[in-house]
Amino acid sequence: MSKILVLGGYGGFGARISRRLAAAGHDVLVAGRSAAKAEAYCSTLPGATPLALDRAELVDALAAHRPALVVDASGPFQAMDYSVPRACIAAGISYCDIADGRAFVCGIGVLDAEARAAGVAVIAGASSVPALSGAVVRQLATGLDRVTSVEMAISASNQATAGPAVAAAILGQVGQPVSLFEGKHWTTRYGWQDQTKQDFAIAGVPPVTGRLVALADVPDLELTPARLPGSPACIFRAGTELGFQNRALWLASSLVRWRLLPNLALLAPALERLQGLTAKLGSDRSAMSVSVFGFVGNQRVERRWTLIADRGDGPEIPALSVPLIVDRIVAGTEPPGARDAGLSLQLDEYRDAFIALAITAETREIVLPDPAYRRVMRSDFDRLAKPLQDLHSPLRDAGWRGEATVSGASNWLGRAIARVMGFPPPGQHAVHVSFHERDGVEDWTRDFAGRRFSSELRERKGKLQERFGPLRFLFDLPVKDGGLKMVLHRWSVFGIPLPLILAPRSLAREWAEGGTFYFDVPIALPVVGKVVYYKGWLERL
Repeated sequence: MSKILVLGGYGGFGARISRRLAAAGHDVLVAGRSAAKAEAYCSTLPGATPLALDRAELVDALAAHRPALVVDASGPFQAMDYSVPRACIAAGISYCDIADGRAFVCGIGVLDAEARAAGVAVIAGASSVPALSGAVVRQLATGLDRVTSVEMAISASNQATAGPAVAAAILGQVGQPVSLFEGKHWTTRYGWQDQTKQDFAIAGVPPVTGRLVALADVPDLELTPARLPGSPACIFRAGTELGFQNRALWLASSLVRWRLLPNLALLAPALERLQGLTAKLGSDRSAMSVSVFGFVGNQRVERRWTLIADRGDGPEIPALSVPLIVDRIVAGTEPPGARDAGLSLQLDEYRDAFIALAITAETREIVLPDPAYRRVMRSDFDRLAKPLQDLHSPLRDAGWRGEATVSGASNWLGRAIARVMGFPPPGQHAVHVSFHERDGVEDWTRDFAGRRFSSELRERKGKLQERFGPLRFLFDLPVKDGGLKMVLHRWSVFGIPLPLILAPRSLAREWAEGGTFYFDVPIALPVVGKVVYYKGWLERL
């Protein structure tokens, strides 16, 4: 078999990779800065040779040992450049890593021409993301006419101890800006915020429930929208098993975001010590889920893949992709060039590895309910013009853009109310509307040249309810000539019904002309008069 040099080969994930490569019959050079740690590890692993190696010594080591392949299992890759893969290319040696740093993985293509010229393969991200996640997403998306959203989550067992590189990678993201593609455009959120609870369920297996997960920055956030039909939104969340750990990271993320604390990466050693103090808490169960939302014809579906790892086998998952890719490279079936691992493997290739571990995975398809407007309008929805049907059928995520003309309030009180509500100022504006839908509830964010205001819409008692903070409005939706009107039926503040005579005056209209969606929304108050009036057009992105 082949000689393989594993950088960080005795570390948390590197040790697992070295063990798997040795078990496959390869001669493994287990490299790292500590000769003692390398020797101690190799004493328990037949076929492994210890090698004390600093990255600055890599070029000489490649010349001396001439491995067929270098596997970089060190990290954190968020802080690394391409000096290692460049050294491999210069030596005519293929390269693979377990990087999950977004910039590192997504930028590896800059080495493509050099790798092709040298006839070697350079593969970044042979780990849970984007190798395994990419394989899952592509399988789930097969046969969908359009994908609107991809949502992923990983929850690690508390007993899956994070090494210093993993801890540094996590803390380095806390509170930092994360670029997301949602609402059909790029937006910014912040690492380890947007916290939510996640359940992981597989038939016949005890579920993993109530795990807190929060936004994490991974390569998939950039790779997925460009690779699936419909350019879907993509979000990735991660978390530890213990809720107080996740809440502490959430709190720290807010402090970092508002610059009350610096970058937290320097706290990685302290985090590792704290992890040791709580290691006996929690369970040995880890879980991962990937959901792809989209359309088969007019049918709205979610395809969900769930993995649950028992008996402490969760940390094995990031180590499973490297041996599969190594086999391809050694066999000569992996073409030369530099690329991320998101397209390298098929989900079926992981099956034997899952079977050998306490890992269960399941795929299911769920037919999703109708959107809010169709629930309210029923058969009348089919009488709407096509642009109106499209706009009012968001599935998880959608985005439209256009232009609007805004005229302002008729007096100072109206202008003050408009500012409080976040309504746009008078003028001609570029408009972007983001739709975030979940279980029939739609959040609309209207962006008028940077001035944003939002509302939530849902079906309630056969009417359309729109909520602006404590204000709730129930509308009838009569249809005429393919367009519709929003006729106020009832309104309330903090759940207290109020008389219609005191209600805002707004007869919003929507219609289509030549395949384009048009809107006309006047808003006025009794006594106060006009607060805002905006009209314009939108097209789907």
